[in-house]
Amino acid sequence: MFILDPHSGIPIYRQILEQVRRKVASGQLKTGDEMPSVREVALTHAVNPMTISKAYSLLQAEGLLEHNRGKPMTVAAQSRAQTPVSRRVEQIEPLIAQVALAAKQLQLSQAEVTKLLRRKWEQDDE
Repeated sequence: MFILDPHSGIPIYRQILEQVRRKVASGQLKTGDEMPSVREVALTHAVNPMTISKAYSLLQAEGLLEHNRGKPMTVAAQSRAQTPVSRRVEQIEPLIAQVALAAKQLQLSQAEVTKLLRRKWEQDDE
């Protein structure tokens, strides 16, 4: 469910937060969908269980996830509708701004960056 990169410079718990937020916003995660257990995610990605627990707790505090005693955490009811495209674009704009700035500083052309993005997009679909 999660794609975690320990070398990205972004803390693992933040990577989980952002991925869940995006999946809920896009409708990939719907109300009542079960989240993988803390133990399952920790073992799959060789991460400390407290890191996963921290991410899930923060998502619960935001109202995106809900804890069901004795059952897996699920996507909360407030998250039932897919977020409009404009709101989803707002979520990715800061990342795009970072990429654009880095590309300009590296003196890469827009065509080179677009080609790289397209290649990465297709690579992740495999």
